[in-house]
Amino acid sequence: EQARKLYEDAQKLLERIVHQKRLSAHAVYGFWPANRVGDDVELYTDASRQRVLTTFHFLRQQAQKPAGQLSQCLADFIAPKESGITDSFGAFAVTAGVGLTELCAEFERDHDDYQSIMAKALADRLAEAFAELMHQKAREHWGFGRTENLSNEQLIREEYRGIRPAPGYPACPDHTEKRLLWNLLKVGENTGIELTESCAMLPASYVSG
Repeated sequence: EQARKLYEDAQKLLERIVHQKRLSAHAVYGFWPANRVGDDVELYTDASRQRVLTTFHFLRQQAQKPAGQLSQCLADFIAPKESGITDSFGAFAVTAGVGLTELCAEFERDHDDYQSIMAKALADRLAEAFAELMHQKAREHWGFGRTENLSNEQLIREEYRGIRPAPGYPACPDHTEKRLLWNLLKVGENTGIELTESCAMLPASYVSG
């Protein structure tokens, strides 16, 4: 009964957010020529690969593995520089939380913590959905996603080609790599999402990778 009530309350608040246009979503993404150098990935200013734009640093898996099993690194999925193959690297940042601070402040002025928490939870879900949408657009833009024709269930199961690992998660645990993302994409200028000294993102309800 409580679960049904929570769901119904969330639907009502979501309808209000949409009707009153209380939240807006901002995003930026891009692609660069890239190659692997050891466990790092160099991004270049153009396809000639003469000038390095920035370098992402990735960690190899640290857990003890059985004999013959590789300790993988995200850099392994990019063509090595010595191969002569020009590979590509994508990056993105999205938020669905623009306006959330003001909305929550209204609820908190009315001492309605329940609705404030609900608004934050909804904005987080919207951000994840927006990241999924932008990933789909990026795959189409890149070319290989144009023939996917996946159902919503297949999208949820991530049956598409490609991944979007995020700094701070196990595949790339170093949060400071976000600073490279912010400079590369001009995230603040293009979306209004700011990076704090400790590499948290503001406004809340964000995804980057």
